[in-house]
Amino acid sequence: MNLLIIGSGAREHAFAKALAANARVQKIFLAPGNGGTAMMGGKVSNIPLKALQLDELLEFALRNQVALTVVGPEQPLEAGVVDLFRASGMKIIGPVKAAARLESSKSFAKDFMRRHGIPSAAYRVFRDEASAVSCIAGLTDDRFPQVIKASGLCAGKGVIIALDRREAIVALKEIFEDRIFGSAADEVVIEDFLHGQEASVFALTDGSQYRLFLSAQDHKRIGEGDTGKNTGGMGAYAPAPLVTPEVMRKIEELVIRPTLAGMAAEGCSYTGFLYVGLMIDRGEPSVVEFNARLGDPETQVVLPLLQSDLCDALLASVEGGLDTVPFDMRSGSAATVVMASCGYPDAFESGKLITIDPLAEDSDDVMIFHAGTAFDGESLITTGGRVLSVTALGSSLGESLERAYRTVGLIHFDGAVYRRDIGAKAL
Repeated sequence: MNLLIIGSGAREHAFAKALAANARVQKIFLAPGNGGTAMMGGKVSNIPLKALQLDELLEFALRNQVALTVVGPEQPLEAGVVDLFRASGMKIIGPVKAAARLESSKSFAKDFMRRHGIPSAAYRVFRDEASAVSCIAGLTDDRFPQVIKASGLCAGKGVIIALDRREAIVALKEIFEDRIFGSAADEVVIEDFLHGQEASVFALTDGSQYRLFLSAQDHKRIGEGDTGKNTGGMGAYAPAPLVTPEVMRKIEELVIRPTLAGMAAEGCSYTGFLYVGLMIDRGEPSVVEFNARLGDPETQVVLPLLQSDLCDALLASVEGGLDTVPFDMRSGSAATVVMASCGYPDAFESGKLITIDPLAEDSDDVMIFHAGTAFDGESLITTGGRVLSVTALGSSLGESLERAYRTVGLIHFDGAVYRRDIGAKAL
């Protein structure tokens, strides 16, 4: 059978590697893919279609008898790619546009959680600066920090944590007047700050049944010690020790089951991947955000720890019988370190030559997933902010981190930056 993966990041590279292991898979097309997927060869190839060329993607899938399409990034989901493919009888992994609002509209997600009693921070929604500033001005000092979020899609960067009233008012001016988040902030959510540690939980669901991947912890900030600007993610590890079996039981009971039941009750069954970003405080989970797809870089640690066949599970989620297929996890740990371009998440230069020591080539324990790269048949160059995601497995988190950082030391491009404290909280 032939598969189509929509997207161009390290997440999609990880999907390609996992799905290629299935002997029944003949061809895997990536639209548009990256330098790493271009170098895979064999059954894997890139095609010159972008993630938002929905009509062209459907035409390609029909023409090439694609048995299953996997959507990596959020933008095609918001644009309705699942609705379009399903209308033509094509099998595709992801929620329909209306269900994807759990990610594409933070105000929708917050209202949904309030309707269904799902634990989350208290919030207010604003559509103009004056109203938002008035709200901030009326808060007592002990109500800070406050979290200010663009309601729409912002590639994981549309969040500002204001430590005091002055910072909040400056942030609102930047959002409403300077338009730092563009139209994604036509609507703004202001939330109370949640204390604790963050963790992520991922489910694959057919709308009622679901299977859980291992939990993970992402590192959003550009700087070590969780300092500096938010990025799309600078590293991750799995499993997260913070998510104990008891905490996971609470997450299922308080979040995942009510979310799937609530969406179904509102006439909008949720299918595909559900990402739940959580704050865990003294064993009690609260939802920070939903994503309508697997996260990046978390995918790069949770997929290598899936021992069962990913393709079989994905097919079962669209054909039925998800609860009957194996979904077993490997023992041990996985860690990934993101190598980024100097200047990211702000302006950065592309076109830097990447050299990878042969000792760093993929093995059973080490994988280099590409994101912002291109391969011209001879040279590998940088094309994006996040360039590579270096993943390693180990019997412990310490071992996986040691292998990942040793491999990072064997990869070079001008201006490469990465955090040296991935996994430090767990250690």
